[in-house]
Amino acid sequence: MIFFTSDLHLGHENCIRLCNRPFSSIEEMDETLIENWNRKVTGKDTVYILGDLIYRSKKPPEEYLRRLRGKKHLILENHDRGWVQNCQTERFFESVSNLLYITDGKRQYTLCHYPMMSWPHIMRCYMVFGHIHGNTDADYWPLIQANERMLNAGVDVNRFEPVTFEEMEANNLLHKGQQKAEPEVQP
Repeated sequence: MIFFTSDLHLGHENCIRLCNRPFSSIEEMDETLIENWNRKVTGKDTVYILGDLIYRSKKPPEEYLRRLRGKKHLILENHDRGWVQNCQTERFFESVSNLLYITDGKRQYTLCHYPMMSWPHIMRCYMVFGHIHGNTDADYWPLIQANERMLNAGVDVNRFEPVTFEEMEANNLLHKGQQKAEPEVQP
């Protein structure tokens, strides 16, 4: 199975306050994120991490990475550069890159930490991104909100767990305020 995630910010205490996360401590946040990950992901699954996995942690990255199941692919960006330099990434990741193009046999994806307003094969390819957490106040939000092929993989939008394409699509519809109401059952 293929999963997507982004912006875990393991070890980043200020992320709780800055992103209004429902955790009382960094230990609770880290443990919840790791437990949620391992509850869904098996050793045979593939996980695409779209950046900001660890940030400002007092723990070495290996303490987190050895606990996360699955075949992991890391898309690097702003908060990953520091810890990656001090880690043997080849021990924990199948690949490390800035941008990745993949297919799951049904769909094509452009994977990047930052949301891109234009990407290759825009009419048939999904742009999966992170970086913005759950922010809907930025100038670019109307563009993201209007484009059904732009999907936020961030944990703040996806119940603090890695998600399949179908889960990510449903969570993004809710976040964008576009979830279709269930039809009423007539007696």
